[in-house]
Amino acid sequence: MATTKIGTHINAPRATVYRLLVDPDSVKAWMVPDGMVSEVHRFEPEEGGVFSITVTEDETTDAGKTAPPHHAYYGRFLTLIPDERVTEILEFVTETPDMAGAQTIAFVLADAAGGTDLEVLHEGVPPGMTLDENNSAWQVALAKIVALAERGTVD
Repeated sequence: MATTKIGTHINAPRATVYRLLVDPDSVKAWMVPDGMVSEVHRFEPEEGGVFSITVTEDETTDAGKTAPPHHAYYGRFLTLIPDERVTEILEFVTETPDMAGAQTIAFVLADAAGGTDLEVLHEGVPPGMTLDENNSAWQVALAKIVALAERGTVD
């Protein structure tokens, strides 16, 4: 299991960014890869609270399939410090051994020149995901958070 760290600057106050991390409708918008849609089944933003999310590809690429492929993950919130930090542990629902196992994701918010610096520390990246794939996914997610915080919509 590997660890990655990525961050971005957001021209919005920490309170705005924090809300995007703990609001299920916002998470549905930013925590989904391009070309996919998400559904939040359960979301309890409190320490010890749980979440369950499914992401589904927009269209199936396999002509023999009748439904687009979907992926799910679930977890719980470990730490919620308003406007400062969100730490969660999550696991993919998978039968693929190299994608199984607990992962910890810590979002740390700090004041910075006219806005907020958001840092994401992802520990326990499964061996079935390369660090490049993980970083690319986080770059997409962070760009969506920036868009939501600064413009109120994902492009």
